[in-house]
Amino acid sequence: MTKMKQRVIGLIGIASRMANWNADFTGLPKTTSDGNIFGSDKALKYSIKRLWDLNGEKVLYIRSYKLGKGKDKAEKGEEGEKLQPRDIQERYQQLFGEEVSKDSIKVLKRLFSCVDVMNFGATFAVGGQNIGLTGVVQIGQGFNKYEDTNVEVQDILSPFKNSNEKSQNNDATSIGKKVMVDEAHYIYPFTVNPNHYEGYVGLPGFAEFEGYTEKAYTAFKEGALIGATALQTNSKSGSENAFSLFIVMKEGVMAYLSNLDTYAAVYKRENKIIYDLTAIAPILAGVQEQVERIELYLNPYTSEVHLEADGLKRYNIITRAAL
Repeated sequence: MTKMKQRVIGLIGIASRMANWNADFTGLPKTTSDGNIFGSDKALKYSIKRLWDLNGEKVLYIRSYKLGKGKDKAEKGEEGEKLQPRDIQERYQQLFGEEVSKDSIKVLKRLFSCVDVMNFGATFAVGGQNIGLTGVVQIGQGFNKYEDTNVEVQDILSPFKNSNEKSQNNDATSIGKKVMVDEAHYIYPFTVNPNHYEGYVGLPGFAEFEGYTEKAYTAFKEGALIGATALQTNSKSGSENAFSLFIVMKEGVMAYLSNLDTYAAVYKRENKIIYDLTAIAPILAGVQEQVERIELYLNPYTSEVHLEADGLKRYNIITRAAL
C-alpha cells in the first residue's frame, strides 16, 4: 500500500437544522459551563465510523450486540436471553475469529487492519496486552459559531399507556420530549500527522507495516465529507456535512498551524449560510511555500465559504465536481 507522508490540517463544518447533533445526558445540546453549544470529537468520529462500518470496513471501536443471559441470570440458572453490547474483547473475537493473542506483534497487526485504529488510534488493555496508539487523525471540539441558535423542545405523544403507576395520568398515553436546535453550525478543527506511527515501522516480525497509508487517509477524507450526512438517526436527521477544508503540507516540512476553527465565523445572508474563513488567508500566505495543495469542499446550494488562497481548489461536496 502507498504510504501517506504529508501532514494535513483542516476544518470540518457540520450544519444542524431542527436536529440535535450532540446531546448531553439530559438530552439537551452539549454546552460548556458558560453556555456555548459544541459538539464533541466523539460525535464526529462516531458518524465517520458508522459510515465505514456500513461500507464493510473493519471497525473495532463501535457498538455491536450479542444475546446472553447476563451474569446474574446465569448464576441463578434463569432462562431467557437479553440483548447486550459486546465488550472490547468480544468485539475483537467477532472481527478476527480468535482470542486476543499473547503476542503483541500479532495483536498490532490485527489492530492496524481496522480503519478506525489506523486513523484514530486505540487504547487496548485486553488479555494481558497494554497497547496505546496515538491516532494519526486528531479532531478537536466543534464549537457552534452561529450566534442565532435557539434550543427547541417538542412534546411527543407515545402510542402506549403510561407505565408509571404512581402517575395521576397512568391510564393515558405517556408524553415524551424531543430536544433540538433550530439551526447550529459546528466547526471542527483536525490534523493528520502520519509520523505518529513511524515508531512501529521496522519492528521485528512487523516488516510489512509501512505506517499510515493513503488508503487510510482516503477513508478519513470520505468520512469528513459525508459521515454526518449519512448518519440519519432520529436526533441526527437534519445534520449534514456543510464543508471540509484540507490543507496538505509538502512532505518533510516542519510548519505547524494552530487550530483553525478560532478564525472561523458563521452568519446568514440572503437565505444562504456564510462560512467566513477570510481570517485564515494571512496564515496560509505565511506558509505558502510549504503547502502542496488546498482543497475546499462545500455545498454551493445552501452556503458560501469565503476564503481566498493561492492554489485553493473548490469542489462540490455532493457531486465532487470542481467549482
